[in-house]
Amino acid sequence: MNGQRSPNRKSLLTAAVLGLFGGLLLSIPLSRSLLPSTELPKLTSISNPFEGWSSFDNENIVVLGMDAGGGNTDTIFILSIENGDTSIIQVPRDSYIDSRSFGPMKANALHARGGPDAVKTELTRLMGRPINHHILVNLEGIRTISDLLGGLEVDVPKRLYYQDKSQGLLIDLQPGRQVLKGRELEGFLRWRHDGQGDLGRLDRQQLVLKSLFNKLIQPQHLISLPALITAAGRNLETDLGPMELGKLITTMGTTDLQTSRLKARPFYQNGVSYLDTQWPGKETTRGVDATESSSRRFQLLF
Repeated sequence: MNGQRSPNRKSLLTAAVLGLFGGLLLSIPLSRSLLPSTELPKLTSISNPFEGWSSFDNENIVVLGMDAGGGNTDTIFILSIENGDTSIIQVPRDSYIDSRSFGPMKANALHARGGPDAVKTELTRLMGRPINHHILVNLEGIRTISDLLGGLEVDVPKRLYYQDKSQGLLIDLQPGRQVLKGRELEGFLRWRHDGQGDLGRLDRQQLVLKSLFNKLIQPQHLISLPALITAAGRNLETDLGPMELGKLITTMGTTDLQTSRLKARPFYQNGVSYLDTQWPGKETTRGVDATESSSRRFQLLF
């Protein structure tokens, strides 16, 4: 996939420094977020807050989007910055994992069983790289971020309609390029009723990720980054501090974006549908080569 070139890098960094300096007092410790409290804690003394702030290289961060039930994760992707590129690797949520701690399960159930640390441990093994940090965001956080950015422009590929009265969910989108925010954006991300299931949803997530990246690296949004972090803070949980998160997003603004997803094929086991995912760490869910396992042991659907 072709990289997307960011705007003038010097102006981006200048805007980001001004924005972070001016809004530093608004930011909150995100490691305490996803709590109902609306009061911001008092900020202790800070010395030289921009020391070592200019780059965020060679780090791998797992980003998890919580589902409506609050336990499993609808969205899983690995965010990495290396050699001038921001790479986003999507992990199918229905990937079969034979967890060393919890046994066989879908990838999206890891967080519910063992929290972010369990997710980082398993993905470190399967991805063949250390997953250093995590960012967890719920649906309300997605709506808040998109609203504060004025929405995200995406090209809706086809008519999307679905209604679930028990969840109070209505997805009703026409095809074509448009700006989505709030519940419309949430519906676009959650819709999966065309026979493509998780794989189709990964394609739509990729469109949103590209749009979000392009929004965040614009100078006007970098300037307001601390306020944006604060507003979304109650719906975020991360082991990155506010300065680290600001450094991450600013570094992304000086890079090109590469997006991809892990290859996977659906199969059934014991009446449950999974995805047989090809993991970069050369170790698949059953400890054998992915092509071998697909041909010998799974009841693949195609």
